[in-house]
Amino acid sequence: MNDLKDKNVIITGASQGIGEKIAEQFSNYKSNIFLISRNIKKLNNLKSKLLVNDKIVNCYSGDVTDANQINDIIKDIYNNYNKIDVLINNAGITNDNILATMKYNQWHEVINTNLYGTFNCSKSVVRYMLKQKSGKIINISSIIAEIGNKGQTNYSASKAGIIGFTKSLAKELATRNINVNAINPGFIKTEMTETIINDKEFLNTIPLKKYGSAEDVANLACFLSSEKSNYITGQAINVDGGLAM
Repeated sequence: MNDLKDKNVIITGASQGIGEKIAEQFSNYKSNIFLISRNIKKLNNLKSKLLVNDKIVNCYSGDVTDANQINDIIKDIYNNYNKIDVLINNAGITNDNILATMKYNQWHEVINTNLYGTFNCSKSVVRYMLKQKSGKIINISSIIAEIGNKGQTNYSASKAGIIGFTKSLAKELATRNINVNAINPGFIKTEMTETIINDKEFLNTIPLKKYGSAEDVANLACFLSSEKSNYITGQAINVDGGLAM
């Protein structure tokens, strides 16, 4: 996907896991990368790895739930680099508990980061993409949005909200040459899923009989950000080894 070269790509939640691998893949395609995370130390460590490709790699300490902070970061990127080609809304958290004993802060923290954070970043970027009349927005949802999971009503609700958000925003922006899609990862080997990776009984529920890798998600994110996906919008694509069939 040579057309990703020199594209300006913003990735939230880029300090680890899927976000880190997405950043690495865009770097391999020689995109300019703008990384946002609350963990600036991890971002700077990642930056040192990505700079080998001699492209722009900028790191921003930012909380996606803080609209003013995100607006300032996005404005700075646009003012200095004149265009925003791609936004990857990847920042997300879990805070699991069954609903009967779930604390209110557990609900609000997950909804605020996963859903409100996606809203904040998209709203901030859209004003510039509308001006350019081009852009790609990729929202990282989850297969849990479709199939649910015990102890994750907050997480499932936030990720299902992202799918609805994606489809509605895609309709709003379609006539301005802006594509909006979602990716629903299944059970991917990351720090967030460490507790289930050794559960053989759960592994048997996946038709491909294996867990996915962050690279599987990153490959799709890059495809949806490229010119090869220009006729794809408003879709939520599963990367789940067939789990939700």
